[in-house]
Amino acid sequence: MNQGRIFAVGIGPGGLDLLAPRAREVLERADVVVGYRPYLDLLGDLIVDKEVISTGMRGEVARCQSAIAKARQGSMVVVVSSGDAGIYGMAGLLLELEENEEEPLIVEVVPGITAANAAAAALGAPLMNDFAVLSLSDWLTPLEEVKRRVKAVVAADLVCVLYNPQSRSRRELLPEIINEFTLARGNSTVVGTVRNAGREGEECWLGNITELPVAAVDMVTVVLIGNSRTAIINNRMVTRRGYRVDKA
Repeated sequence: MNQGRIFAVGIGPGGLDLLAPRAREVLERADVVVGYRPYLDLLGDLIVDKEVISTGMRGEVARCQSAIAKARQGSMVVVVSSGDAGIYGMAGLLLELEENEEEPLIVEVVPGITAANAAAAALGAPLMNDFAVLSLSDWLTPLEEVKRRVKAVVAADLVCVLYNPQSRSRRELLPEIINEFTLARGNSTVVGTVRNAGREGEECWLGNITELPVAAVDMVTVVLIGNSRTAIINNRMVTRRGYRVDKA
C-alpha cells in the first residue's frame, strides 16, 4: 500500500485572515485533519468536508499516532497546531514518533504566525532586538527548570514573552516571576499583555510592571516583559534597537 503524506500545519493565532497561504492550501487538499477540538473549531468551513479526528487536552500522543496511522493507509493528513507547528506544536512529536521506523513518513512542517508575533504586533514593536520565549507550564518541563530559565533571561536583559503564564490551579509562579523581573529591572519596566491575540475578542493592556493586573492573566494571555531599552511611545510598546534617530 502506498503511504500518504503528513503535514504539521501551524494555523496562526486563530483568525482565518492570519492563516498563511501555504497552510490554507494544504488544509484545502487534505483528506484528514487532526487536532485539538478548540483549534479545529477555529477553521470553520475550511474543514467541513474533511474526515476530522480530535482529542482533548493532553491527548497529543494519541492524536499524532492516529494521524500517522491514517497517513500509512494512504491519506493526505494534516495535524494542526495553533500558532506555529514547530513552536510548542505538534511537528516535533510527529518527528519523534517516526524516529525508529524503518521507512519513516516524511513530515512536512508548514509554518504559521505564533502567539509571540501576534501579541507583539498588537502592542507595537517590542521584539525589535533579542528576545526569549518561555512557557510557564510545568506539565512537560519541571518547575525548577522553568525557574532556572527565567533567571537566565532576567540576567541577560532580554525582552521576555511568556506563554501559558497562569492557569486556574497554577497561581503562584507568575507573581514570583514578575517580582524577580521587578527587582532586577525596576518598577518602570514596561509590560504588555494580549488576551486572545489575533482572535475575536482580543484585549490589550500596556503599562509598567507594578501595575500589571496579574489576577486577570490566564492561559490565553501572552505577557511581554520589556528590557532596559523598552519604552512606551505614543501608547505603543517599543524596544529601541539602537538606531541613531536624528530629530529636527
